[in-house]
Amino acid sequence: MEENKLDRLREEYEKITMPQEQVEKMKERIEKGKREIRQKRRISLVVKGVAAAAAVFVILPNTSMDVAYAMSSIPVVGKLVEAVTFRDYQYEDERNSADVEVPELVVKEDTEENKNENGTEGIIEREEQLQKTTEEINREIEEITGKIISEFEENLKYKEGYQSIVVKNEIISTTENYFTLKLICYQGAGSGAEWDYFYTIDLNTGERIALKDLFQDGADYITPISENIKKQMREQMDADENKMYWVDNKDIPEWNFRQITEETSFYINGNNDIVIAFNEGDVAPMYMGCVEFVISNEVLAEIRK
Repeated sequence: MEENKLDRLREEYEKITMPQEQVEKMKERIEKGKREIRQKRRISLVVKGVAAAAAVFVILPNTSMDVAYAMSSIPVVGKLVEAVTFRDYQYEDERNSADVEVPELVVKEDTEENKNENGTEGIIEREEQLQKTTEEINREIEEITGKIISEFEENLKYKEGYQSIVVKNEIISTTENYFTLKLICYQGAGSGAEWDYFYTIDLNTGERIALKDLFQDGADYITPISENIKKQMREQMDADENKMYWVDNKDIPEWNFRQITEETSFYINGNNDIVIAFNEGDVAPMYMGCVEFVISNEVLAEIRK
């Protein structure tokens, strides 16, 4: 059984093409996830009808806040931050397709009631920091999506092969203290891959937080999180033979997951648990997709802030 798993791992790792059927399934999974999030949070969608002939671009950059709100497909809000669709880029012909929604984070003005209750000085300072943080995140998102679109357009010059890009986004966690935006990117050109970016903001300070910011100064959070992830990997593989992670592999030990880093992606769920997120191929064969591990508060109780 172990040899079969190892062979499958090698085949998956060395595979350089993704069948079109898998590409479509990937796109369907992204869309399904967005629909479920929207339904759970009762998001009202603004449906945009786009009539485009083959090989015609539809590029809609928003030049004003009013236009951004009118085009918004995700008016999901945290207490002080919301996301609107800043740019909608669509393209389709017989060999190429693009479906890119570029979000922009917008700071909401706090209510007069909150200002009266909490005083204006601290609120103004927080809003100013929020503005700096969201502008930084927006620039980063524009850079990421701009690069994906540029590569797509460059590849249009070639008359052979297929390519597909999909960029979507979700507000995956909105609590009293934290707001997290997830940027989902898929790129396929023969082979295909999905990777995600997470942006978490502390709504109390207005600052973008790193993983280390959730723990007491000097605390070793990397070891307990990493060991808990390995434990979950083993448990999942024992329970389901179709699951495979790079852990305890004696034949190819260099592939084994050892530990997270300070830069490992994360977010905080509704239960205040830390969720560690890995992109395709980081800790498992590509067929496993992007994977996440919930680290319960019990595991980190002694070192969490």
